Amino acid sequence: MSHVPAPEPTLFAAPVWSDAQRAADFNAWLSGLVPLHQLDVHSLRSASADASFRRYFRIDSAQGSRIIMDAPPDKEDCRPFVKVARLMAQAHLHVPQVLAWDEAKGFMLLSDLGAQTLMQVIRPDSPAASQGLYLQAVDALIAWQVASRPDVLPAYDAALLRRELELFPEWYLARYRQVAVEGEVRRTLDEAFQCIIERNLAWPSVYVHRDFMPRNLMISDEGSPVRLGVLDFQDAVYGPITYDIASLMRDAFLSWEEDFCLDITIRYWDQARKAGLPVGSDFGEFYRGVEWMGLQRHLKVTGIFARLTLRDGKPQYLADTPRFIHYMRATCARYRELKPLLRLIERVEGLESGSGYAFGRV
Repeated sequence: MSHVPAPEPTLFAAPVWSDAQRAADFNAWLSGLVPLHQLDVHSLRSASADASFRRYFRIDSAQGSRIIMDAPPDKEDCRPFVKVARLMAQAHLHVPQVLAWDEAKGFMLLSDLGAQTLMQVIRPDSPAASQGLYLQAVDALIAWQVASRPDVLPAYDAALLRRELELFPEWYLARYRQVAVEGEVRRTLDEAFQCIIERNLAWPSVYVHRDFMPRNLMISDEGSPVRLGVLDFQDAVYGPITYDIASLMRDAFLSWEEDFCLDITIRYWDQARKAGLPVGSDFGEFYRGVEWMGLQRHLKVTGIFARLTLRDGKPQYLADTPRFIHYMRATCARYRELKPLLRLIERVEGLESGSGYAFGRV
């Protein structure tokens, strides 16, 4: 029997590895970068993890801190990240620069946009104090959309919208709430989903970040005035112009009163019109489009959060489910076509509809 050597010990303290070979690969990769990038290996520490299989670490260098992405190639494809980072940089957005990349192993060294997110500095109790930062987010969003070209990013088409919507019945209704998705329940969902898809695809397409929200916008330490950095853009697509502003103002982790949502959305719409973006000449119509797009997103994310809990062992995300149910009920209550979906959601949640339902906070 051949002798199998023991894996080399991990040289760096921060990452915990379940795979000895991946630990050895990481050690070899990082050791090779130390001289060129003047890295301090003893400073390696955890930076964050996200809802995917990616992990992030921070490490100091002679030029300041850097970010390391660990993205196992059998679970994560880094190529879209690299492509979209280049597109965003060309659009003059502040995004991480790829300093080194081992494509085969899924390790990446990036510039660091700072440790503070927009979510951490905005004041949920004071829309007025938060307005300036949100308008900076609007500036970044406009710059991204103005750079749009067809046939560069994957299409946010009917098939993809439907696959996302199906996460709600599969993971939230059937697996989490134990609802039988058949008969009248299935018919209600099919009719609502078809309507949601048609309404959303009626809007022209631009580049869509797909998760444009305060937790993915960074407060950069560089220069004045503050420049927002943009992260988590690897799932970008070419789709409805209503999507990213809906994502920004109907956040997965934060609720604003509708007057603040209206204020920022109308400022975005006005600026987008002046930039020549296809947002239409009627703000009321555009805002209705944002509501329908927000509904698609909330149905999708509710399914994703249930999946994270049941499949991936990350139950903390479902704590925000009441926010999504609130968003969905508020939108469904406004449109006759969505009343059957509203009744279904309320039956599942054990809630009753009230008259004059408001958008408001949870």
